[in-house]
Amino acid sequence: MAKQIWKPGNMLYPLPAVMVSTADRRGNSNIITIAWTGTVCTNPPMTYISVRPERYSYHMIKESGEFVINLTTREMMNAVDFCGVRSGKDVDKWKQCGLTKKAASSLDYAPVIAESPVNIECRVEKIEELGSHHMFLARVIAVLTDEAYMDRNGKFELNKAGLLAYSHGEYLALGKKLGTFGSSVKKASHKHSGGQKNKFFPGKNAEKSSRKKCMKGQNAGKK
Repeated sequence: MAKQIWKPGNMLYPLPAVMVSTADRRGNSNIITIAWTGTVCTNPPMTYISVRPERYSYHMIKESGEFVINLTTREMMNAVDFCGVRSGKDVDKWKQCGLTKKAASSLDYAPVIAESPVNIECRVEKIEELGSHHMFLARVIAVLTDEAYMDRNGKFELNKAGLLAYSHGEYLALGKKLGTFGSSVKKASHKHSGGQKNKFFPGKNAEKSSRKKCMKGQNAGKK
């Protein structure tokens, strides 16, 4: 397979397309769409977002030391895009997008977006000035989840929310289940749900074939 060599750049896709809500200490709030975010630690729970210093939300986050990562769904796509291409200096994004602002459970300033299935409340612990973007390293203080995605047994079925992802300039809706964590080591894991063999993971068939070849080699040596 032929490959092209490109200059160094960020080509790690897909990424979560989230809406980050924040506010300054005077109560002015805003929403910024972020794709550069992720998990950095489980215990203590830590996350990050990377923001350009010239963005309107940057100084709000820096001043209050708070922000909320709001997961998004396919129904929220237009709002996600709008909040990424318009500045809070010029427009009230809450009003323009028809989003509901609610008080966070554990923060003093940053609000949550009620329409989001998951709100991750964060408090900044460190700012790394990396270059074009500054990284806000933060501790997760609380997580709010929408009860609409809880099944009768109390399991949170987040993947039924139609979560939104961002890849190379396009928004994608997640939905089709291909497997589960640990499925590669379970019985018949070399087959897809449709019964087709996976050429990248032949599994037990490859193991049997390898053992047969080995046995043939040993027998040949005895003759």
